[in-house]
Amino acid sequence: MFIQTESTPNPATLKFLPGQEVLGLGTADFPNPESATPSPLAQRVFQVAGVTGVFLGSDFITVTKADDVEWQHVKPEILGAIMEHFQSGAAVMEGEAASSHAAHDGPDSEIVGQIKELLDSRVRPAVAQDGGDITFHGFERGVVYLHMKGACAGCPSSTLTLKMGIENLLRHYIPEVTEVRPVAV
Repeated sequence: MFIQTESTPNPATLKFLPGQEVLGLGTADFPNPESATPSPLAQRVFQVAGVTGVFLGSDFITVTKADDVEWQHVKPEILGAIMEHFQSGAAVMEGEAASSHAAHDGPDSEIVGQIKELLDSRVRPAVAQDGGDITFHGFERGVVYLHMKGACAGCPSSTLTLKMGIENLLRHYIPEVTEVRPVAV
């Protein structure tokens, strides 16, 4: 098994490409070791000292490290943990992966449907290339709340991405949208 790595816009994250399907559909975000219970793969990666986050995508694993840890020290151990997991034949996830977008019912449900469609068709594929994901969290009084995951969480360029990219896109197609804000979950 050959695992490729790619840098991301976030210097604290690295994208690992095992050359095979990881989740297939959807994503799974594990911002700490305690949250990794549903994923044997994430649990194994968290066993590497210095790992602070694991994000699973369709065909990639994004790993976040502590600021005081250098990639050259943890990258070989992370590669070994990923390789061991796939060679063991264990499941990546136990049970179902969580739904990506938050549910929203109410008078704005048509607008929310348009927002989710634009996120799924135009935004999420682009941020997945950088090892992250952005999902819908809420819509209230013209403000769209988005949850940033994987390489997007804590990325120095995430504010620029939100304001100049996503906000402009949503405002262009959906006049009811006035602003986009990140939300910590």
